[in-house]
Amino acid sequence: MKATNPAPGDPATIADVQSSADTRRIAINKVGIKAIRHPVRVKDRSEGEQHTIATFNMYVNLPHDFKGTHMSRFVEILNRHEREISVQSFKDMLREMTGVLEVGSGHIEMRFPYFVTKTAPVTKVKSLMDYDVSLIGEIRDGAVHTHIRVVVPVTSLCPCSKEISDYGAHNQRSHVTIMARTRGFIWIEELIDLVEKEASCELYGLLKRPDEKYITERAYDNPKFVEDMVRDVAVRLNEDGRIEAYVVESENFESIHNHSAYAMIQRDKTLDDDGTDDPRSPSRPPAG
Repeated sequence: MKATNPAPGDPATIADVQSSADTRRIAINKVGIKAIRHPVRVKDRSEGEQHTIATFNMYVNLPHDFKGTHMSRFVEILNRHEREISVQSFKDMLREMTGVLEVGSGHIEMRFPYFVTKTAPVTKVKSLMDYDVSLIGEIRDGAVHTHIRVVVPVTSLCPCSKEISDYGAHNQRSHVTIMARTRGFIWIEELIDLVEKEASCELYGLLKRPDEKYITERAYDNPKFVEDMVRDVAVRLNEDGRIEAYVVESENFESIHNHSAYAMIQRDKTLDDDGTDDPRSPSRPPAG
């Protein structure tokens, strides 16, 4: 019987260099693709879902005896998950990634702009506000850990400036960041609302003069140091049983200095439960 020649480009005849052996005996902690943009749908409390564009970083570990990983497979996995992204589907993607690439650990970061329709406090005009949101997941030996990270821009007004001045007080835009590990479902909007309620005042995309008067006076009546911001947010996170661990940060872009003011609190409630961590003196990042 006459043998048939393989067709040009037949995968069976093309060398798989990445799968060849490596003799340097040095494992790689993370290897993969970085800063790839992809359309996604995320859960939206008011509209059901929201279409946005996410930037992904996808990594796996590489054993010491493999020369390389298969970069194309990361993109294939991403294409298969072009649907609503949730914490559960994020976990599924992590498991699929480590299974397809036959490794023990993996890491995915997904960062995207998230939009919320806000209503001005006096005139009630509506406008969109954008927030920087990330889902961060890791899998190691089959165990998956995920965190959600939300950056919330707010207004802060200095209590000291108000106290010592005959009139006025310096204020500025601040970024309050929450990174949380949860044990149950939580809306992105819930974390945003939590932060905005503890700021001197929240921000809006569109304001008319009556609204501007209102938020100026509200901030003046509600001064907050950067220390106040992180403590007040931490109190709220401590009260929420769905939050297992968190890091809360506040950066005030000072209007009277060429530097920022900064504060951070971190706590793992699961460590508190067995007495191994003191929430009054947080010293550990969220386990994950």
